[in-house]
Amino acid sequence: MLDVQGCELDAEEREILKHPTVGGVILFARNYHDRSQLSALVKSIRQAAAKPLLIGVDHEGGRVQRFRDGFSRIPPMGLLHKAGNQAADLATECGWLMAAELLAHDIDLSFAPVLDLERGSNVIGDRSFSSDPDQVIQLASAFIDGMHQAGMKATGKHFPGHGSVRADSHLESPRDNRSWEEIEASDLQPFKCLIPSGKLDAIMPAHVIYTELDDQPAGFSRFWLQEILRGKYGFNGVIFSDDLTMEGAAVAGGYPERALAALNAGCDMLLACNNRAGAVAILDGLKNPPASRADSLLSTNSGDWSRLTSSSRWKNTQNRVRIFTEEFVN
Repeated sequence: MLDVQGCELDAEEREILKHPTVGGVILFARNYHDRSQLSALVKSIRQAAAKPLLIGVDHEGGRVQRFRDGFSRIPPMGLLHKAGNQAADLATECGWLMAAELLAHDIDLSFAPVLDLERGSNVIGDRSFSSDPDQVIQLASAFIDGMHQAGMKATGKHFPGHGSVRADSHLESPRDNRSWEEIEASDLQPFKCLIPSGKLDAIMPAHVIYTELDDQPAGFSRFWLQEILRGKYGFNGVIFSDDLTMEGAAVAGGYPERALAALNAGCDMLLACNNRAGAVAILDGLKNPPASRADSLLSTNSGDWSRLTSSSRWKNTQNRVRIFTEEFVN
C-alpha cells in the first residue's frame, strides 16, 4: 500500500498503480481539497489500477483526521470519557459517522481505532481512549460496533502497545524495556480481549523494540506476530505493517530488506508512504509476493453522500457529535 502526491494522479502514479504488487493506496491531507475532488481522485485510482485496490486513510478523529472541511469533525478519542455514562454510546456514534462518511466517498478503510494506552507518549496522547485498559476495551469495542454498522472493517493499532514509549517511531527507533508480565497486564489487554470477540478485522504492529523479548521491532518480529498474535491470541485477520519508510523501520536495512523482514515476520500488507523512491524499490524487490488476506477488507457497502446526509441517523448522529465536540474540543 503506497501513497500519491496530490489531489490528482500524475502519469507516473497511474503507471505505478498498474504494478501487480500494488494492493492499496493510503490517502493524506495533501490529497484532499474538497469532497467532489476526493471522489474524483478515488475514482481515478480505481480506474488506473490493474485490480481492486484497498483505499485507506488515517481518520481516527482529533488531530489525526485527514479530511476536514466538508466532513464531520470527529473528537479525539481521549475525550469521549467526558460523556460519562453515555461515553460508549457516543463512541459507537463516532465510529459510525467516521466510517459512513468515508464509505460514501468509496474509501474502504480508516486505520482505526487506536488501542494504545495513554501512558505519556506524545505520539499517542489523546489518540488513545484512556490510560485504563478496561476503559480502552469498552470504548474501542463500542467504536468498532459503529464502524461495523456502517460497513467498514476495523484495524487495531499499534500492537502490542505504543503508549508507554516517548520516542516517535517516525523519527527514531523507540525501545520499551518492560517485561512480558508488565506488557501483558496493561498494553496487551485491549488486543487480548477484542480478538476473541471477532471485532478486530486487522491489526497494525508498532515500530517499537521490546528489548526484554526480541531485538526486532514488533512489525519485524516473528515472536510478536506469529507466536503471540497468531498463536497465543488466535488472531486470523489481516496484519498491516506500519509505514516502512519510518525511521523506526530502518533497523532492518534498506527498503527492500524492510519489506522482506515484515513479510517474513507475518505481515500481510506493507505500507510505504511519503517516499516514492522507497516504494518503487520495494515493488521492484518483491518478485513473488505472497497472496494477501487484505482483500477481505475491501468494502462492499460504499454509500452515496446525498443519501447518507438525508438519512435520519446521519442527521441525529452528526448533530450529537457536533454538540459534544463544540463543548469539549478547543
